[in-house]
Amino acid sequence: MFKAIAFDLDGVITDTANYHYQAWKALGKDLGISIDRQFNEELKGISRMASLEKILAFGNKENQLSDTQKKELAAKKNAHYLSLIKKISPKDILPGISDLLVELKEAKIQLVIASASKNAPIILDGLGIKDYFDAIIDPDSLANGKPDPEIFTRSAEVLGLSPSDLIGIEDSAAGIQSINGANMFSVGVGDATSMREADSRLPSTAGLSLDYLIRVFN
Repeated sequence: MFKAIAFDLDGVITDTANYHYQAWKALGKDLGISIDRQFNEELKGISRMASLEKILAFGNKENQLSDTQKKELAAKKNAHYLSLIKKISPKDILPGISDLLVELKEAKIQLVIASASKNAPIILDGLGIKDYFDAIIDPDSLANGKPDPEIFTRSAEVLGLSPSDLIGIEDSAAGIQSINGANMFSVGVGDATSMREADSRLPSTAGLSLDYLIRVFN
């Protein structure tokens, strides 16, 4: 039996992808770089700075800015994003997740957030579910972002468990690679192509339940 669950945030607990897209699109426009929703899919699961680097490379501007300028741009994007998510509330929790959190806590399963988002505490507060989680991994404390396994390895460490005691739940290919690299059981939420490396896959969060997780883990 698994002892803990490591959750990604965006796309698993709530969907803030559209807010990220709006903020990145606005920043790109300021830089003379036009991005669309298809390109935005490439930004899922990776850090803010890694996302900025991808956008700059897409616009052939990766060598035109200093590190200081890049940090300023990332901060500008984040400020815009934070203004957009101020109205996030429990109604923005994805289907099945509220019931799953209750089931897991009643079963005394530990829960940890393993997200590249530096805004995870703010978002969880807005959703009204922060108290369900035993730990939130600070992405600033990590040397490497997804698909490196560090964030999931750290998730096990902070709970005092072995990675084999955890299930990781993700919605991005980079996230699934990260879970698998940590030698953790991976559950993917999404289409068969992007989730092809997951140990188990669901098309949406609506199918997540304690019974389902026990069945696929065993």
